[in-house]
Amino acid sequence: MFMKALLAFIPISLVLKYGVHAPPMWIFFTAVLAIVPLADWLRKATEHVAVHAGPTIGGLLNVTFGNMAELIIAIFILISGNTQVVKAQITGSIIGNALLGLGLAIVAAGFVKGGGRQKFNAANAGQLSAMLFLTVITLTLPAIFDYTEQLPAFAAEAGTRANLDERLSIGVAILLIVVYLLNLVYTLVTHKDVFAAPEGEAGHGHGPENPWSLPVALGVLLGGTALIALESEMLSGALEATASTLGLSEFFLGIIVLAIVGNFAEYLAAVYFARKGQMDLAVNIGLGATIQVALLTAPLLVIIGALLGHPMNLVFSSPLELIAIIAVALIVTSVTKDGETTWFEGVLLIAVYIALALAFYFVTPRGAEEAGLILRALGA
Repeated sequence: MFMKALLAFIPISLVLKYGVHAPPMWIFFTAVLAIVPLADWLRKATEHVAVHAGPTIGGLLNVTFGNMAELIIAIFILISGNTQVVKAQITGSIIGNALLGLGLAIVAAGFVKGGGRQKFNAANAGQLSAMLFLTVITLTLPAIFDYTEQLPAFAAEAGTRANLDERLSIGVAILLIVVYLLNLVYTLVTHKDVFAAPEGEAGHGHGPENPWSLPVALGVLLGGTALIALESEMLSGALEATASTLGLSEFFLGIIVLAIVGNFAEYLAAVYFARKGQMDLAVNIGLGATIQVALLTAPLLVIIGALLGHPMNLVFSSPLELIAIIAVALIVTSVTKDGETTWFEGVLLIAVYIALALAFYFVTPRGAEEAGLILRALGA
């Protein structure tokens, strides 16, 4: 019911933008609220198409459209030339899915079960945790490389360094996509029995009870994608003015607001399945979405940016972003390594997210740049 009510913001946002030419802040927030239900309908349509396509193709469809809303938002912001906001959105999605989304799911499951322990597939969680550490390595490597090129011993010129950063980022992006595809083969084909949901969950959450016909599902999928693209274009155009009006940095809007909007459907799905006692599905959604952002969405944005003439590298200029990504891998591994959780561990994940959000609220792009300069000075 909540999602259906939010659909009203689709025509409202269009009227504000093209009818009355409302202030950018109104357009920004109505577009944000319109994208939330559209992302949820995109997820539902993918599930209905998967019923007709089979489990393997269905898994591939979930990969393709699972983060479509977030990808489309990022592409329009990338086209506008604001690569720092795109990278902030990537960081925000990684920490949001793994900390906020998974944390809410664990808390919800804990209270439903009266505070007991919730069990899930430890092998699957361990695989996802290992990929999180791969994410840490590959996303920090370009930043360390950029820092190295600024040391007196190397002293690469700014233009040369930017070119090297871009080439390294493209190489890393291709590597990450290959690893992600191999992970799909591993989990969906060669070792699918290891990662299958327990028998009690097999009939739930893997497909709707009353599936739509294939034409209807495809129509919703294509129509939802088109509407998300339209709303994303409106949102990206109003981003700078909204940040100025609210006295916030575009960096904060990207790392918190846009990241939550792009992944809100995943949060709801994770909580929904957790409340039904299907923790394997909840963990898969929370951590799987995190992995998908890091190993697929971010690399795709690097390649798309190069093709569109708006190059984006994977060098995160703010040390705080790198610390946040490292923190995610450490605490998520600590919480999920034994294959069971309690509601308090969910609270811990949410607390880390709130602490990071507060830091991102007070930091500014200029502050991040100055922090980077201090670190370089100390290194020199």
